[in-house]
Amino acid sequence: MLTTMTKKATTLTANPHLLATAKMLKINLSATFEAALEKEVQARQAALWRLENRSAIDAYNEQIEQDGLFADHVRSF
Repeated sequence: MLTTMTKKATTLTANPHLLATAKMLKINLSATFEAALEKEVQARQAALWRLENRSAIDAYNEQIEQDGLFADHVRSF
């Protein structure tokens, strides 16, 4: 989870029926939005990291495929 810091007010638009149902269910919209946004940010950062590091990961996997793991000779399984 991201570090707690001062919150910033923002304006969002949403389906009015969904908002009415959320209000009826006493859903904290700010907390729900923040949790969903944090999850989406983490997913996109992970995807970006994989994309940026793809060539290094591919090179490493190719090396392992060719040479095996460094400790293969001591493994007993």
